[in-house]
Amino acid sequence: MKQTWRWFGPNDAVTLADIRQAGATGIVTALHHLPNGAVWSVDEIMARKRLIEEAGLTWDVVESIPIHEDIKTAAPGWQAHADAWAQSVLNLGECGIRTVCYNFMPVLDWTRTSLDHELPDGARCLRFDAADFAVFDIHVLERPGADADHPAEIVAEAARRAPGIDRDALTGTILAGLPGSEESYTLDQFRERLATYDGIDAARLRENLAAFLRHVLPAAKQAKVVLAIHPDDPPRPLFGLPRIVSTAADMDFIAGIDESHANGFTFCTGSYGVRADNDLPAMLARHGDRVHFLHLRATLREEDGLSFHEAAHLEGDVDMVAIVSEALSIQKARGVELPFRPDHGHQILDDLTRQGGAPGYPAIGRLRGLAEIRGIIHALSRNRAA
Repeated sequence: MKQTWRWFGPNDAVTLADIRQAGATGIVTALHHLPNGAVWSVDEIMARKRLIEEAGLTWDVVESIPIHEDIKTAAPGWQAHADAWAQSVLNLGECGIRTVCYNFMPVLDWTRTSLDHELPDGARCLRFDAADFAVFDIHVLERPGADADHPAEIVAEAARRAPGIDRDALTGTILAGLPGSEESYTLDQFRERLATYDGIDAARLRENLAAFLRHVLPAAKQAKVVLAIHPDDPPRPLFGLPRIVSTAADMDFIAGIDESHANGFTFCTGSYGVRADNDLPAMLARHGDRVHFLHLRATLREEDGLSFHEAAHLEGDVDMVAIVSEALSIQKARGVELPFRPDHGHQILDDLTRQGGAPGYPAIGRLRGLAEIRGIIHALSRNRAA
């Protein structure tokens, strides 16, 4: 399996030299400095590719080319945004970059309520607290009908917490934009954006995803680029918005939109693992012929069944050994080397004082995860060869 690392560009506190020392050989990145909707030119792509290669690494996966909200809502003129997206894919193919991870989450990308939740050992991690999220939805955003979208016990706990919670900090965490999300909102902007989804249910959003893929897949096939959709994070509806990349059934639907190799998946064990009804090894096996990229991380579901936090890579609710074993079988069957990256990680040791690091992407915490996964790969590969 190809060891890769997410890098947020020249301003990332974790440098390309750091990544090489960690043992990764591939980079997962995007042109984060370009505005959403802009076509990625060949010159811009090649400048970034040269920078990576000069450090002794390769640019293996794009994560991500942002998808305009007008595409997701099928607003008039969405095709022009899709054309720009497709042109970026064509240009990436011309530059020899063949895998594009993307997501179709409405309005917000991945969502957390805390970026520095302290664990018993003093490490810090990302966390989604269902009651804190309900405080924001019901008492800060004041979304009409929000009460009905949360269990009664969560609504009651949110009411208890609301008077004492730091509303500005909670709002900033949820709306300011986590790494890779590329967009942030004020409360009023967020309310306006939510309104554009009025009348769009899961079935309609699926139709919009299908329309987008049918529009851009011809360019991907021409460029010999594979598209790899990332699951919802968390994998359930938020703010009354549908989520359509959360379950095995969702994967089946997406696979059926177009049966070509170019229409594929990013298999994120942390995102899919939040749901107890997802059988991750079975899902990976079922669609292994079109899984092009893996995010390997573990989440731990909490007592209320809705809250969760990032666990250590070999702990939590993900059977990482079973996942890696299945990935190795897929590699052998397909004759490919699958890229994976250690996703997220705990802030430990010097991570706790490092300045400028992206939330969820500590250097040493990810190094620990990569080392642990590397150990699984080595052990399983040696046993198979015996």
